[in-house]
Amino acid sequence: MRIFKPLYVAVLATIILSSCGTVKNMAVPTMDTAVNINSTKLGIVSEEQFNHWAHADLVTDTIPGMSVDKAYQFLEGKKGVTVVVGVIDSGIDIEHEDLKDVVWTNTKEIAGNGIDDDNNGYIDDIHGWNFLGGDGVAAPEQLEITRLVAKLNIRFEGKTIEDISEEEKVDFEKYEEYLKAYEASGTKYFQELQQLQQLAIIKQVFKSVKKHLEKESVTIEDLEAVNTDDSQIKAQVEGLLGLMQNGYNEDVITEMLDLDRLEKLSNNKNYDLNFDGRAIVGDNPEDINDTKYGNGFVIGSIEEESHGTHVSGIILASRNNGIGMSGVANNAKLMAVRAVPDGDERDKDVALAIRYAVDNGAKVINMSFGKSFSPNANWVFDALKYAEAHDVLLVHAAGNDSKDIDVSNNWPNDSADKMNEIVDNVLTVGAMSINNDQNLPAIFSNYGKRNVDVFAPGVQIYSTVPQNKYAKFSGTSMAAPETAGVATLVRSYYPQLSASQVKHIIMNSGTELNMEVLVPGKKGEKAAFSTLSIAGKVVNAYNALVLADKMVNGK
Repeated sequence: MRIFKPLYVAVLATIILSSCGTVKNMAVPTMDTAVNINSTKLGIVSEEQFNHWAHADLVTDTIPGMSVDKAYQFLEGKKGVTVVVGVIDSGIDIEHEDLKDVVWTNTKEIAGNGIDDDNNGYIDDIHGWNFLGGDGVAAPEQLEITRLVAKLNIRFEGKTIEDISEEEKVDFEKYEEYLKAYEASGTKYFQELQQLQQLAIIKQVFKSVKKHLEKESVTIEDLEAVNTDDSQIKAQVEGLLGLMQNGYNEDVITEMLDLDRLEKLSNNKNYDLNFDGRAIVGDNPEDINDTKYGNGFVIGSIEEESHGTHVSGIILASRNNGIGMSGVANNAKLMAVRAVPDGDERDKDVALAIRYAVDNGAKVINMSFGKSFSPNANWVFDALKYAEAHDVLLVHAAGNDSKDIDVSNNWPNDSADKMNEIVDNVLTVGAMSINNDQNLPAIFSNYGKRNVDVFAPGVQIYSTVPQNKYAKFSGTSMAAPETAGVATLVRSYYPQLSASQVKHIIMNSGTELNMEVLVPGKKGEKAAFSTLSIAGKVVNAYNALVLADKMVNGK
């Protein structure tokens, strides 16, 4: 997008104030965890192979995939058990052609009777549970930092340290810290929103001046010839004249104005300090014991469910059905748990979503979401411990901020101090690309020698999206379900192994790639790939199954 020179910020302000009054400050969105990027055709593979590069084998295909096809050759003649996989996400199109046959059904519940038949605390939870409320509607939310600022605004907005009592100084200092983080997080989004709003207003000003002049278009000469006593028209003409003399005519403004983007930014609630994202839900988000909320509608809106649908397909889309694509795991059933809104997920929802999946039989849980602040992290820690006690493996995306999360925050995680794990049933996964060279790590991926366990394919990953469609997404959101799929395979064919054992099998059996790579976010700085995670490896399904077999059968 073209950027206005600073001089014209003032000109635009003049036009805005003179023609349309004050522009309201509106919320704008954060980047989705799954980043769409244009497909790049690589000469070493066909398009069909590229769609499934994550399943390839480094030795036979020269592609650093997870050796999934090779893994199934190893599994020939072996019989696995069904594994329920809980996918905590934004919503899932469980009616998709490649997912409908692998959806988990709660056989103890009678659909539509309004009764909690199985006494699990959730009425009509046929295929999972929706902690976001509403039936088939969007679930907008603030970012966690917005919620933190809004909560303290009630006490501290507009005050200085001189206004604060000694008892409140600690909270006030925290408020100032949050406020800076809020402003830093939202700067570029507010700037984009303001620019698009200004462009929309300029477009209206052109329309107003053309109407006054009774012309289909206006030139600099037309504007210079205007003679009017109408102060509003006069101000508008002067503003447009300044713009057009510097090359910004109506065609340029039209080209720069993305109305769809403006609408999306204007409707987003991420940074809206006054928005109540729980009105549709009806619970008290500050009370972990208030659990009677939500419903069984796990699909969500079409736009929102893209992420969860894509994640689910990666793990367990029906294999060998001649449709679309094959997920990593067979013998798997999809439990849909909707807890991730268009904004930051609530700690309460995450904690209860984990517990729901555990209580209803999931043995692997995928969590492709994350945030920088977690005011009630203890609730999630307790849920992780609950999952560990019930032998459930959780797989979490490392995040897409190109940061070292040994230093930066990425919640939820399994370490309160970034040094010591509180449980041994969580895998945190970074994203890698198809490139078997210095560009191996995805440029967006977080990393960490102590807090990222392993890497997996996460760039240009082909999978299911709503309405029986398919698309390529990129993100650690994709790397996590690739890993969850491998974990599901191991748990299916070697159910004797514990969640902790499966975690370490995946870490220990990964492919070693001994090379110097570009460190994400470090502008050309290189390091050994082995230093970017605890295992220093790439998930490998074949190796994991071979190691699991040796552990179980002793061969």
